Amino acid sequence: MADAPLQLEYDNVLSAAVGPAHGLSAAEIKRSEGQVKAAVARIERERKSGRHRYRDLPHDAEMLKLVRATVRRYAGKFENLVVLGIGGSALGNIALQTALNPACHNLRPSKDRRGPRLFVMDNVDPVQFANLLEVIGTGLRKTLFNVISKSGETAETAAQFLIVRDLLAKKLGKKALTRQMVVTTDPEGGTMRDIVEAEGYDALPVPPGVGGRFSVLSAVGLFSAGMCGINIARLLAGAALMNERVSRRAVKKNPAAMLALLLHAFYVRGKRLHVMMPYSHQLTGLADWYRQLWAESLGKREDLDGQPVSLGATPITALGATDQHSQVQLYREGPNDKVFIFLEVEKYARDVKIPRVAGMPAALGYLQGQSLGSLLKAEKQATEYALVASRRPCLTIRFPVVNEAAVGQFIMLWEAATAIMGGLLHINPYDQPAVQTGKEFTFALMGRNGYDKQAKEYERFARRGGKHVV
Repeated sequence: MADAPLQLEYDNVLSAAVGPAHGLSAAEIKRSEGQVKAAVARIERERKSGRHRYRDLPHDAEMLKLVRATVRRYAGKFENLVVLGIGGSALGNIALQTALNPACHNLRPSKDRRGPRLFVMDNVDPVQFANLLEVIGTGLRKTLFNVISKSGETAETAAQFLIVRDLLAKKLGKKALTRQMVVTTDPEGGTMRDIVEAEGYDALPVPPGVGGRFSVLSAVGLFSAGMCGINIARLLAGAALMNERVSRRAVKKNPAAMLALLLHAFYVRGKRLHVMMPYSHQLTGLADWYRQLWAESLGKREDLDGQPVSLGATPITALGATDQHSQVQLYREGPNDKVFIFLEVEKYARDVKIPRVAGMPAALGYLQGQSLGSLLKAEKQATEYALVASRRPCLTIRFPVVNEAAVGQFIMLWEAATAIMGGLLHINPYDQPAVQTGKEFTFALMGRNGYDKQAKEYERFARRGGKHVV
């Protein structure tokens, strides 16, 4: 079971389950197969010319060798590992840690952990960052920092880097900078690469042609995973297994192609909210990672021909069984404009028995002798039934177990599905032009040279505010 394939179950999106108004017929799926096959074939052709570079990461032996060597260089020497990064430079790290290490990893004594405590600083909230520095406190000498920025000019990561660099130099001396800093950045150029070369920091490469949200299976995600005891070779082996499956032309043998087909068909029908609901706390980080991947890759104003289109489904995350008590009322009785994607685990790594206790009220007797795992499974099955009964289409991605191989499969499944979905929507899934405006105006507001035009435009914008305040 350890290396068994993930399964995509889609019975409950079919018209037989949720009716013809909200479900897909076998004929509709058949009609869409040709377009999806063409998208898969085009991607496979383009890979030969160096495109879709993320698909090569599971087979990059040199990268794995380099990451492993770097991990060995620092393993056992530090109590804390702090990752400085945002977006794709953080969410993948968090997802791997959440899925593959215990939820209380950081609270365990060092003898019971597989590596250092991990802190991923994915924001510049001053209270959060000040609290981190306080937690590290006298343990600064035992703290390793991994700065992740392809260019080095991302304002959030650059600010964190400057704070940490100054702190290390003042508290421990300049030698601490080269002893306690690993920088993951562009291998050839950019501001951070210039700093690395000038100051002699240890460095790992962000692979060329791989955007941040597709980079978790590179040094971006693998270094912190390896430092914290995660088997990164097995993670890549799982991704390689899925890589073979998502290369297949036959849609019914290609889970990424089928996933893209179904979600595109519902998108065309107007179901443009995609709710991912894991029934495992371990998978919450993967759901958050998916949310960035799906939103940033597919939300586009223009298509490949430069025509205005304003496309993109909205990814939403929920957690079973928690959000049965906060969101399912809306999901069952609100607008029928959503597709639900359950993440289910066949065998939990651990389980907790519910004891049999004498004198327990009869109303609670059904729980005695059961387990929390069986209860959580029943919650998923019951919620799916309730949604299907309300004619809400539901998919299930089934994990045999949550381990490195399964997580690698999941990551590759969604990265490939995103690329195929981009082909079906006729947009570029790898750029993110809308993010640039916010970056430029942040530079302007912080006084960076060369952004005077944006500063003046913001002044005009700000003068309009403050007139309607309650």
